[in-house]
Amino acid sequence: MKRTFSAVCICLLACLGLQAAQVDTLMVRSESMNKDIKVVAVRPDKALKSEKCPVIYLLHGYSGKAKTWLDVRPDLPEIADRDGIIFVCPDGNHDSWYWDSPVVPESRYETFISKELIEYTDKNLNAISDRSKRAITGLSMGGHGAMWNAIRHQDVFGAVGTTSGGMDIRPFPNNWGMKKYLGERDENLEVWNNHTVINQLDRLKDGALAIIIDCGVDDFFFGVNKAVHERLLQQKVGHDFIARPGAHNSAYWNNSIGYQIKFFKKYFEKE
Repeated sequence: MKRTFSAVCICLLACLGLQAAQVDTLMVRSESMNKDIKVVAVRPDKALKSEKCPVIYLLHGYSGKAKTWLDVRPDLPEIADRDGIIFVCPDGNHDSWYWDSPVVPESRYETFISKELIEYTDKNLNAISDRSKRAITGLSMGGHGAMWNAIRHQDVFGAVGTTSGGMDIRPFPNNWGMKKYLGERDENLEVWNNHTVINQLDRLKDGALAIIIDCGVDDFFFGVNKAVHERLLQQKVGHDFIARPGAHNSAYWNNSIGYQIKFFKKYFEKE
């Protein structure tokens, strides 16, 4: 009896071991910035077994790093296996805002996110090389970066999300290192106007991107997120907008990213 029980346990453990997502810390070359960028990649078991999978790119917030999203949702590997999705989490140099800076020529994170990282992922991580199987989202600064890149590169991304995103940077001229990359706001107002997400919305047509926006009602970014929602309504651009109790913190993002992953999964399956 003991031998039988032990054999069953060993068999179960072996079977469980057959399905396990892999978490890798990679160094991805950016030719535009002449440096290597740290990237955390979470690949499901099926991607490791040569089955191509859709990808969700996750961008961290101000002062974050490549592993921020694993800190927010430690179960990303389990989600990757469950849904058959690759998660790619690049380092955004803690304060890049994911632009190609007009002031700091060596900061070209838009080029890295929307071109160089895409090419690397498609070539090396067994990702499906099609916009209909690519989504991008992020928290705070990363929410801004996700919307910025997706709107400006609709040929690259099919779906986009933002949680607690800085959708309009202009009310915060002295915060989070932005003036380092754009110059002082009052002296460079045109640059600031051109580098804020809310002023990129005219590029969107209904159905061009699958869009999900969420923000806690106690978040200091709630007002600018609501303004983006209202602008999209005026433009008749379909999107999901979620406002729920919550502030600008990991507890909110841990919850919200689960909804966004479900939203993207539904998009991938539909497409």
